[in-house]
Amino acid sequence: MTSSLYIHIPFCERKCIYCDFYSLENQSAMSTYVDALLREIYAYASYGEKTEFDTLFFGGGTPSLLSPPQLEAILVSLASTFLIRPDAEITVEVNPGTVDEEKLSAYRAMGVNRLSIGIQSFHDDELKFLGRIHNREEALRCYWTARRVGFENISVDLIFSIPGQGLERWHANLEEAVALGPEHLSVYSLIVEDGTPLSRMVDVKQIVQNPVEEEARQFELAMSFLADHGFDHYEVSNYAKPGFRSRHNSNYWSHHNYLGFGPSAHSFWQSASGQAARRWWNIASVTEYCERILDRRLPIASEEQLDAGQLITEQVFLGLRSDGVQLRSLTKDFGFDLLDRQREMINHLVEEQLAIVQSETLRLTPKGYLLCDEISERLLP
Repeated sequence: MTSSLYIHIPFCERKCIYCDFYSLENQSAMSTYVDALLREIYAYASYGEKTEFDTLFFGGGTPSLLSPPQLEAILVSLASTFLIRPDAEITVEVNPGTVDEEKLSAYRAMGVNRLSIGIQSFHDDELKFLGRIHNREEALRCYWTARRVGFENISVDLIFSIPGQGLERWHANLEEAVALGPEHLSVYSLIVEDGTPLSRMVDVKQIVQNPVEEEARQFELAMSFLADHGFDHYEVSNYAKPGFRSRHNSNYWSHHNYLGFGPSAHSFWQSASGQAARRWWNIASVTEYCERILDRRLPIASEEQLDAGQLITEQVFLGLRSDGVQLRSLTKDFGFDLLDRQREMINHLVEEQLAIVQSETLRLTPKGYLLCDEISERLLP
């Protein structure tokens, strides 16, 4: 089983109105933070003694705010602490406006082989509404600069169902994204998360969310348009050209082990038997994180032990969102026969063309993806 490493970089130039990930706009603690991060990585050296890691992912926040020497120091620390495969997928999330040719060239030279570029939209008014620091021209410049310095695996993020965004505008965003020729697209609906500026704008009726029906139409357009252009819809929000699925995210969805470093980062580690697992997560504070590390304490906020029942639930949920639920594995690993327990429900899903059962796998159709969460809840009440 392959495993993954996640590194959280909790700094931004400006927070987007929809973001509920932990990050700070003040970057003054970046240097101190990187030093603490290197110490936390070393504290998990025992996990690298018998485990091979095949993906590294720098998320945030805005990881592309890291200077090349800072990124290199982290990569060297990871390589000296863990057994990392020579062909590992190494991804850095990049925000246009935070990189130039020199920085991207340096990232590529030190082994980063995949970029996830947060373009979100090709319309300047939509970018301004979302709180992005870049415009359309800067997004295009970032993409083509990445190509010029040698990146051959690029993912582009897009957001749909922006208030007031109709099908025509959304179609234009999809067309422009596909015209660039990325290997991967992550396509998300605009979710109103509690505590965000977007949530407050909705509460005071400063903006009105798109109707659910409009959001569904835009999702359906994305699925059909990207399928027509050769993209494999391998997870609810993710599409890839053949051979370019995100190995890192696929590891998450397959319930593989991963270690997360930095404030708010999560980790998941399953026993060799597969019958139990531990999940833990770090405190969401750069200041307290650094203080604990300097005091030789792990910055863990809390943890939970997952029993077989919880693992079954998560495998079904994650499977429905991605490549499907491996029915034979559930029976073999846990003695849980989902097909037998929910035969009537599954037959109904198949009759309504919401799912298919093929090669011992229960998989949702594009129509089923529209109701993914509801179907998950009904299969595992």
